[in-house]
Amino acid sequence: MPDLSLIIQEPADPAAQLILLCHAAGTDAASLLPLGERLGEAFPLATIVSLQADAPGTTAQGFEWFSSAALTDGNRSERVAQAVAALHIAVRDWQERSGVPAMATALIGLSQGAEMVLEASKLQPMLASRVVAIGGRFTTLPDVPPAVTTIHFLHGKLDGLVPYRHSVIAAHHLRDMGCDITAEVVPFVGHELHPDLIELAITKLSTHIAHHLWTAAQEAAPPSA
Repeated sequence: MPDLSLIIQEPADPAAQLILLCHAAGTDAASLLPLGERLGEAFPLATIVSLQADAPGTTAQGFEWFSSAALTDGNRSERVAQAVAALHIAVRDWQERSGVPAMATALIGLSQGAEMVLEASKLQPMLASRVVAIGGRFTTLPDVPPAVTTIHFLHGKLDGLVPYRHSVIAAHHLRDMGCDITAEVVPFVGHELHPDLIELAITKLSTHIAHHLWTAAQEAAPPSA
């Protein structure tokens, strides 16, 4: 899988972050170039790579992470599990190449790619500290808190392929488990890599501080006079 990846940015100096992108089914790594280039502007010291699935999709030129042919609730989990195992290898390969650990790695996925990064958030030990799911869903809601610092759910309210309720349900589920999450449902946006969703992803990665970090900072602060 790494051989098919599109390197969008690779700093000359040692990278401070690693940001890996997972595309939607029926597209390819280049489809996320607008997102990757915008991330490069915001994070000039990050290695940014758009990973490409290696399974041919249903379209002539597209690829998919797992087969969508005759996909049912009964076979979905098995297909996704096999695909996540391959994604795990790809992420570890890029972490070794870039010299960036899991704590400084972010995974961003769109549609089927979002499902991949959400399922990857369950892996132990932690594969990445931050996950951004755009217009996606969990294959199955986690039984235990995912092994990530923060998950950001971004969804278009007009998404007709993956209804936004998947993000809302998952966000409530993880919040009740004590996880650090954010969730944004954007009006008038469908199942697409909309500029508003790109900017929200940048904002979340740039400004959000996980709850446990806030708590640790408050506990370490000297008492006020």
